[in-house]
Amino acid sequence: MTVSQVLVVDLDGTLIRSDMLHETFWSAFASDWTTPLAAMAALRQGRAALKRALAARAQVDVTSLPYDPAVLERVRDWRAAGGRTALVSASDQQLVSAIAAHLGLFDVAHGSADGTNLKGAEKAAFCTRSFGEGFHYMGDAAADMPVWKAASRAITVNAAPATRAAVDRLEVEAEHLTTVSAPGRAYLHALRPHQWMKNLLVFVPMFTAHQMTPGNILASLAAFVAFSLIASSVYVLNDLLDLSADRSHPRKRTRPFAAGAIPIAQGTGMAAGLLLAGILISALFGGQFLLVMLGYFALTTGYSLYLKRRLVVDICALAVLYTIRILAGGAATDLPISVWLLAFSIFLFFALAAVKRQAELVDGIASGKVTAHGRGYHVDDLPLVESMATSAGYVAVLVMALYASTGDVNELYSAPHMLWGICLVLLYWISRMVMVTHRGKMHDDPVVFAVKDPVSRSCVILMAALGIAGTVL
Repeated sequence: MTVSQVLVVDLDGTLIRSDMLHETFWSAFASDWTTPLAAMAALRQGRAALKRALAARAQVDVTSLPYDPAVLERVRDWRAAGGRTALVSASDQQLVSAIAAHLGLFDVAHGSADGTNLKGAEKAAFCTRSFGEGFHYMGDAAADMPVWKAASRAITVNAAPATRAAVDRLEVEAEHLTTVSAPGRAYLHALRPHQWMKNLLVFVPMFTAHQMTPGNILASLAAFVAFSLIASSVYVLNDLLDLSADRSHPRKRTRPFAAGAIPIAQGTGMAAGLLLAGILISALFGGQFLLVMLGYFALTTGYSLYLKRRLVVDICALAVLYTIRILAGGAATDLPISVWLLAFSIFLFFALAAVKRQAELVDGIASGKVTAHGRGYHVDDLPLVESMATSAGYVAVLVMALYASTGDVNELYSAPHMLWGICLVLLYWISRMVMVTHRGKMHDDPVVFAVKDPVSRSCVILMAALGIAGTVL
């Protein structure tokens, strides 16, 4: 390297493990559902206009983007040796300038502007005019081939095998960097299979009605699969909408899309494919179950786009989303849902949803934040949220106690007094969940915490044993 040589670095897929076009689209869509319509209108004027329109609508935090440490180190080393650096990207000029200003590692920064999409041959011509024929170029995609061809040294970053082979055939010195591992586990992580535990609620109608027939078991299993597929599609969608919030969270920042382990562009296809598979399975059950599943998808999408930022409404929505799983189990097995089970579920899940918000506020206080990012709560609301969680949980216990005191219980339980033991265990478990959260030891999701927590598992086993005893004694 000579001092006069310039290291030109691409942005999307090279400097960052993401793509700013998709980043801006999902950021804008998260705050304004009309973004797709505006994007289509802007695209009529060209890709540069599209990028400009999305950049203007989006609120991307450039400080938390998934930068590639190896690329940053290469740029720092180049500058330390006296070389000049340039950030040249097809992304919008406004974003490129903001990223360059944040990093402070580039002498110049150029992006798409004034109707010019700085990509492919256009970028190659720009780099040759601006830096001469001796520049080095770091890129990642086949679209960079004209730039590599015009450079004196081609550096690929996590390029596909076909792209690396094509670069090797060019009459330029080539170097290939691999800075990420195979994303196989990341795809599984994006589906959040641990969250499928919530979908076991579809088995509740069968158990509470004491109708564990082979047909009901198979129907509940199929409903579980359908619910898991649709739920995973929503998890992917939610991750795309929550990129900025996740990156500012101490634990959620490792989620595949937020961390750049999976290209954001693939997220759209993943969400659509999972949703389609879930709907096809749901259609096998007939109209009632399919209607419940479509209702779940509509509500959870509304939650991701809007409801989760509304005070208390978000907690109500989460409680309903949990309860819908029980309704789906009833629809799949044609078993009626009693008003007792419905009332108990609503209050219990409201309590768990409030615990979830409580945990976020406790984390916010620990990290010095005033508000929960992307939520409608202030840290001063913590005592009220804790009261909501405790009160709703105790009402759920009261519903169980009232049920155990009525004549309805004799239809299913020969020893209904055993249900009072369930009330006592449930009272302890809810109180402990609120206390554990208050002490900052709660997972982001109380259901996931309960599955992993030995005490919670013991409580579930004990309540199940008491329920069985109430049936057989």
